[in-house]
Amino acid sequence: MPEESKVSKAQQKAVNKYVKNNYDRINVTFPKGQKEIIMQAAEAAGESVNGYIKKAVDQRMERDNA
Repeated sequence: MPEESKVSKAQQKAVNKYVKNNYDRINVTFPKGQKEIIMQAAEAAGESVNGYIKKAVDQRMERDNA
């Protein structure tokens, strides 16, 4: 691992604290093999997997509430 990409324990602790205070977490499970398909779709869309899933949920909620 290159030296410049290492994160100190204090930095990681600060990030974890920020995430805990500012975000909710939801664990989602998919059938075996679906993870790779989702990862490829997100990459093709130029998005992270998290962003891709969030966008899909937002679009569904918007559509269902219309």
